[in-house]
Amino acid sequence: MNIKAYIKKKLVRVKKEKVIIPCLEGHILEGRKALVTGGSSGIGYSIAESFLKNGASVVICGRNISKLEEAKQKLIISLDCNKTRIQILQLDISDIVEMKNTLQSFLANNIIDIFVNNAGVNGGDLFPNTLEEDYDKVLDTNLKGMYFISQEFAKYMVENKIEGNILNITSSSSLRPGISPYIVSKWGERSLTLGMAKKYLSYGIIVNGLAPGSTLTPMLRNDVENDLSLDYSPSKRYAAPEEIANLATVLVSGMGRMIVGDTIYATGGAGILTFDDTTY
Repeated sequence: MNIKAYIKKKLVRVKKEKVIIPCLEGHILEGRKALVTGGSSGIGYSIAESFLKNGASVVICGRNISKLEEAKQKLIISLDCNKTRIQILQLDISDIVEMKNTLQSFLANNIIDIFVNNAGVNGGDLFPNTLEEDYDKVLDTNLKGMYFISQEFAKYMVENKIEGNILNITSSSSLRPGISPYIVSKWGERSLTLGMAKKYLSYGIIVNGLAPGSTLTPMLRNDVENDLSLDYSPSKRYAAPEEIANLATVLVSGMGRMIVGDTIYATGGAGILTFDDTTY
């Protein structure tokens, strides 16, 4: 690599261009109450923040109680929000028995009409070098966990005659050949979204999927915090979590009632696959 190419590469990599991210803010979720899994950081946190900005009350869930407490305080301070509008719930969706017990106890005393399936993990080598324990770790959370917590919510909403929304945060990886545990799990999530949407529409429960591409979250964050640049994306940048949150807010609002069983892709163009797109 000559010096000109080296300098150009370095400058492109660290170059920061200000990206204006409009954030939806109003009253379109007034009177609603949402539960968001994986809500202490990343996309889940931004979805909770957007819901609060648009009038909803929010329950954020996760495995780590200290991170949940920290996220709650951050939301209260940053939004100047009444603390009664934000609750936390320690929940591990990969432990099905514990999850059911915890959730049933919570729902016995709360009315939730928006459920966001956001919790997810990544890991493990590509096929054919995947270890069984890595496969189980990813599938137990991403697919098995989503499947069984969705069952609990669907039963709860039907039994209590709650008309509302279930939103599955999936991934643009569901468009790609299934060569890793993560991609396989995302294919399953897309299928589950279709099945749930068909089964529960008659109960007034709207089920959809939202599939981000590469998004600047702790799972993918590079060394330069808040630098959205991403050379291999057709858009040349990551999505911001706030952009995904905007879409989530619209999908669970009254404006999204005619979107049923669909998955909305927010890939920055990375979902436009051709034979030469080997890097993504």
